[in-house]
Amino acid sequence: MENDAYDRIGDEPPNYEETSFSGGTTSNGNGTGNGEHRAVRPSVVSAFGHDTLDRVPNIDFYRNAGSVSGNRAVRPSLQELHDVFQKNGRISVTNTVEDREGSDGTPSDDVESVIPLDNKDGTVRFGWIKGVLVRCMLNIWGVMLFIRLSWVFGQAGWGLGIVVIALSCVVTTVTGLSMSAICTNGVVRGGGAYYLISRSLGPEFGGSIGLIFAFANAVAVAMYVVGFAETVVDLLKENNAIMIDELNDIRIIGCISVVLLLGISVAGMEWEAKAQIGLLIILLVAIVNVFVGTGIPASTDKKSKGFFNYDAKIFMENLPPDFRDGETFFSVFAIFFPAATGILAGANISGDLKDPQDALPKGTLLAILITGVTYLGVALCVSATVVRDATGNINDTIATGMDMFCNGTNTAACEQGWNFSSCDYNNTKMEHSLQHNKITRHTHTVMTMVSGFGPLITAGTFSATLSSALASLVSAPKVFQALCKDNIYTALKFFAKGHGKNNEPIRGYVLTFIIAVAFIIIADLNVIAPIISNFFLASYALINFSCFHASYAKSPGWRPAYRYYNMWLSLFGAVLCCGVMFVINWWAALLTYAIEIFLYVYVTVKKPNVNWGSSTQAVTFVSAVNNALSLTGVEDHVKNFRPQCMVLTGAPKNRPALLDLAHCFTKNYGLCLTCEVFVGPRTETLTDVNAGMEKNQMWLNKKKRKAFYAAVACDSFRQGTENLILCVITCCHSLTADTAGVQSYVGVLHDAFDFEYGTVVLRMNQGLDISHIIKAQEEMEREAQEQKDLEKEELAEENKGKSIFRKSRNLSTQGLTSRVTTPQSPQVVVVNERLVSTSTQFQRKQGKGTIDVWWMFDDGGLTLLLPYILTTRKKFKDCKMRIFIAGQPGRVEQDRHEMKSLLEKFRIKYADIHVIDDITQNPNSNSWKMFEDMIEPFRLHEGSKSTTLAEALRKDNPWKISDAELDTFEEKTNLQVRLNELLQENSRAANLIIVSMPIARLGSVSDHLYMAWLDILTKNLPPTMLIRGNHKSVLTFYS
Repeated sequence: MENDAYDRIGDEPPNYEETSFSGGTTSNGNGTGNGEHRAVRPSVVSAFGHDTLDRVPNIDFYRNAGSVSGNRAVRPSLQELHDVFQKNGRISVTNTVEDREGSDGTPSDDVESVIPLDNKDGTVRFGWIKGVLVRCMLNIWGVMLFIRLSWVFGQAGWGLGIVVIALSCVVTTVTGLSMSAICTNGVVRGGGAYYLISRSLGPEFGGSIGLIFAFANAVAVAMYVVGFAETVVDLLKENNAIMIDELNDIRIIGCISVVLLLGISVAGMEWEAKAQIGLLIILLVAIVNVFVGTGIPASTDKKSKGFFNYDAKIFMENLPPDFRDGETFFSVFAIFFPAATGILAGANISGDLKDPQDALPKGTLLAILITGVTYLGVALCVSATVVRDATGNINDTIATGMDMFCNGTNTAACEQGWNFSSCDYNNTKMEHSLQHNKITRHTHTVMTMVSGFGPLITAGTFSATLSSALASLVSAPKVFQALCKDNIYTALKFFAKGHGKNNEPIRGYVLTFIIAVAFIIIADLNVIAPIISNFFLASYALINFSCFHASYAKSPGWRPAYRYYNMWLSLFGAVLCCGVMFVINWWAALLTYAIEIFLYVYVTVKKPNVNWGSSTQAVTFVSAVNNALSLTGVEDHVKNFRPQCMVLTGAPKNRPALLDLAHCFTKNYGLCLTCEVFVGPRTETLTDVNAGMEKNQMWLNKKKRKAFYAAVACDSFRQGTENLILCVITCCHSLTADTAGVQSYVGVLHDAFDFEYGTVVLRMNQGLDISHIIKAQEEMEREAQEQKDLEKEELAEENKGKSIFRKSRNLSTQGLTSRVTTPQSPQVVVVNERLVSTSTQFQRKQGKGTIDVWWMFDDGGLTLLLPYILTTRKKFKDCKMRIFIAGQPGRVEQDRHEMKSLLEKFRIKYADIHVIDDITQNPNSNSWKMFEDMIEPFRLHEGSKSTTLAEALRKDNPWKISDAELDTFEEKTNLQVRLNELLQENSRAANLIIVSMPIARLGSVSDHLYMAWLDILTKNLPPTMLIRGNHKSVLTFYS
């Protein structure tokens, strides 16, 4: 296969040409141009001044296949970079991937897009106000505001009533904080609570709670519609306009209402949003109407019903609780809390938001604040103007001049000139008071009385019920569609299909409509309502637990942009939600848990083929590592012996009988390692080795064989088997090492590149090897112990034996003392002290400083991820990351902006970004002289000699650096020397330096020249790490 960007001419570097990375019109995932011109960083040839296949960091390398906002780019693989000159012909490196497997081509597949998509196709995307704030406020206010709020404060008093509202707000606020952390830890797509939980805790939790949550929203449609229908029936009853009877009228009105709501929803999200705005305006007018009404002087009729405008005595009389009819604080709280279960209304349509990461935290938390203040304000205003009990009889006034002593529970009304002493709540049901019946029928009487214009309260009640029903009618199909798209329940795949430009779940709407009508026919949801509340609370509990679990796992991928959360607060929120579930209804809580456990077991058994990088996987990995490490400190015991088999099966499927026999030994409790040796030249077998690793391991997993697969490539079977058995550890070498040592060391790096392993090299000026110091200390300790033993023997036998023996012993003691006390030269002492200090440098807490990351080439993100992980450790928590990148003169700000955008998507915190635009300058003479002195002993200098003599020198010293090689790689050599100058200039005071490791062209760059590059690049610097990932992404901005 050919790639026109590379021109292979002998051992010359490739001729790099500009590709689509340099700009131009990108194509969407379907391979058609979308007209979007992407101004990206220039090619590496313009940034570094020489031709190279390496690519600079770019966001397109981290996209998903199937992206709509931009094509996923493919960086050159490590193997392609390493052996580009070894191929027979040219290699092809595709620039983009147009793989849309598993995608339906809708905008929702563009899961990484955090900017508004091009709406030329009519796709509707909402901002944080219309998409989140408005929906959450409408859902939270609901019917509770006009129907049950006054009763709650009549029972609990405004003292405990504030506690009821505050406790509800604590639950929702903590959940909102946890949700904000999760939804800012990567791009959020449609699915609401299901998406957040499934991507955090895995498909088992997400699949179980997703089905429950979608069902709860569907039933909630019926609950809100029945509430609306009951209010309409009450009006019909007051006007003697009942059609059949109350129960059937509720069914008829409810079914008609849900049909109309379904029509609005199916018409599209834009019409639904307009309807919500209209309902919000009505609801806001009704709320203002309540506040205005409390300031209008009360009429005689209103006073007879207990409304007296603002009065401090009424306010204080309503302070203590007055629980009646067997109610308690917890039962009252259970009645109120369903009002707070609308905080996920915005998250449920996350797939229809312009920027979910920004909109969800802002809109949800602000909605909780506004609705909480509104509930509190309305309740306190009513508590300051309405007495608990009133007769509604305008004749119950105290006549002028009548001497009556005011006391008891009606003192405030008595002082206002009204005698409500005839009220006996144990025997008489008051039609007008704060203590009015809690059930939905007729319970808006108090709010209607307090308001300035009563019919507005009825309109507000209609608006609250219909808006909540409409939000639930939209939420249920959206969540259900996201669940079905993931194919966790294969039988439900039918409902995954979307229709129209906005990918509307029409099939989900129909299913939600059927469920809603089925419960509307029941026409009495007082038993179902607690179950719905518990379903919502179960979702809240898992959202909080997801945030805690992800924080506890300490995965490098957990980097939420929203910082105002705490893992222990999230855990507290999860426990609190579980507690509230039992407070509301204990049997409904048990039923919810039973359904969730059943679905969890079902999904676990089915094992859906998904991998979302959940925190459950992260904790499993940490536990496995800890368990393995704990075993290293335990001596094997015969009672715990288990077979550990290394089975030379070749490819596991080639010798199944051998594998089956070994599996009988190990079963699920022992270690089984299936091994394959590829015999032949490594350049020919590497492709088979790399291709077979994942394929064979997947085969073992599919066959339910608890075994690992390992493979090596060697010239002989025996050597390969030895490599499988032995673990070889190599130490670092420098250019001053012997020739064999340099070749061996560089050979290890070549092996790592060949097998596509990420490689890290640490350079410290003082060195790393302290074995000679440890050996000397052990020798001194041993001789000192001998000295003590001799002295003890001498003291014990001081008066025994002959003097000749004592003399011999004294001579021996003197010799030993001289050996132990032999002083070292001051220079050696200083060097050893520095070396010992350096060897423990990373055991100490690092002071305030910087970790400088010179991210020159995109290697999959390992060069950036490793220093980030360091900053999360206690020893480096005071160190800030500075990012250095290569740029081109004239576009420094553009390069900095692009890198800033990329780091923000990765949620990587940094102190500063430096764009180096003079990296292509030649190094100064002093630096170049230092490099020439370094390589002088290893140069061939064949250019100044005759052809015959030069050929002889090359034949006798093939490992030496030739003049031709220096000329060929002059630009890359200049780059390493120049980089060292820049490192000296910018990072001399850094605590740690991270630099992208240059790649040695296999068979083209000599071992000594490559070592010289690494040596000069890291010379005279603080501790420096050279990192080269395996060119497979280790960073992602997906959740």
